Amino acid sequence: MATEVKVPSLGESITSGILASWHVNDGDYVAKDQLLYELETDKITSEGMAEAAGVISLKVAEGDEVEIGATVAEIDESAKKPASAPEAAEQKEEAPAKTESKPEEKPAPAKEEPAPASAPSGKAKDLPPSPAVRRIASETGIDPAQVEGTGKDGRVTKGDMLRAETRPATKPAASAPAPAAKAPTSAAGQEGRVTRKKMSPLRKKIAERLVAATQEAALLTTFNEVDMSRVMGLRKKHQDAFVAQHGIKLGFMSFFVKAVVHALQAVPQINTQLDGDVLLQNHFYDVGVAVGTEKGLVVPVVRDCDKKSFAQIEQDIADYAQAARNGKLTIDDLQGGVFTISNGGIYGSMLSTPILNMPQSGILGLHNIQQRAVVVNGEIVARPMMYLAMSYDHRVVDGKEAVTFLVKIKEAIEDPDRLLFGI
Repeated sequence: MATEVKVPSLGESITSGILASWHVNDGDYVAKDQLLYELETDKITSEGMAEAAGVISLKVAEGDEVEIGATVAEIDESAKKPASAPEAAEQKEEAPAKTESKPEEKPAPAKEEPAPASAPSGKAKDLPPSPAVRRIASETGIDPAQVEGTGKDGRVTKGDMLRAETRPATKPAASAPAPAAKAPTSAAGQEGRVTRKKMSPLRKKIAERLVAATQEAALLTTFNEVDMSRVMGLRKKHQDAFVAQHGIKLGFMSFFVKAVVHALQAVPQINTQLDGDVLLQNHFYDVGVAVGTEKGLVVPVVRDCDKKSFAQIEQDIADYAQAARNGKLTIDDLQGGVFTISNGGIYGSMLSTPILNMPQSGILGLHNIQQRAVVVNGEIVARPMMYLAMSYDHRVVDGKEAVTFLVKIKEAIEDPDRLLFGI
């Protein structure tokens, strides 16, 4: 009996994804609920688990785009469990040198079933390459048939392909035209200078949304600067007690989230979204906080910020940031925000013009804090200053409203008592 491994539904807006990596090899014996693969979509990264135990047969290669509901593998439940199956199923082909001298560590049931028919004489060149080998071949142009294999029966392994890529002298002439066709440079000058990598679904979606925002919205940015002295003083004064009470540090972001809510309540036009020719006025305050990850920028949404304390907001942001970096965010975590805050200051940005997170009508850009000379009560003093940038959709928001909104944020940060009294 064979059980199909299908890509599950991940939300109405997700129709396909890229099978980023297999955590098992073709022919491995897998246990029920064992991690099989990672799937990258335009919003989240999800994991696929085995619904049954047995020998797995992979149907798609790493890097392939698959539709929701597609069958990516089959598990033969009738296969017997080998004694060494748990160890063999937990890791992918990483060290061919070790498996070369110990073929008995990979039992016969864990091998590809077609092998005996297609290669009775032990010629591994007749076997289909593994997903990892196919991926490297597609990225580098190296022909696996021209690479000397060190795996069992001479099969080409991932390690063989990687070594072939780093030793250009051993590459056959037949594989040279492939990389040459990708870039109009000399063969001698190209080696090692360029790496070709397919765009991830997340990066593609980011690109599409940014282009859509610049083409569809009437983007305009207004700027201001804010004195961070009061907020920094409050953090320093209450940090130890805050950590002792709540188990999390008091950061700047909770102040700005609260300031954004304060400004949205004062200037409700910013909390409006355009849906065709209809204006939608939001009466809730779910604020997105941009988080940078290795795969791209994601914007999880902190819900009901008007009802949450500073500690709850800080905890939500910390939890989302951790989940984002671990690829554990869900679709619900990313949907429904009315406004976005992006903090480029943590990377050292002095000033920028953030692009809208459509269909929202406004986004606030924070920047790094620097000691600058400012005039206070007629005297020049050094203060920790931050530039603020607010981009907005001029189709929905007028300049007066945008400027007033940013001033409200500035006032709330420079005088945090306003957040307590709503003034």
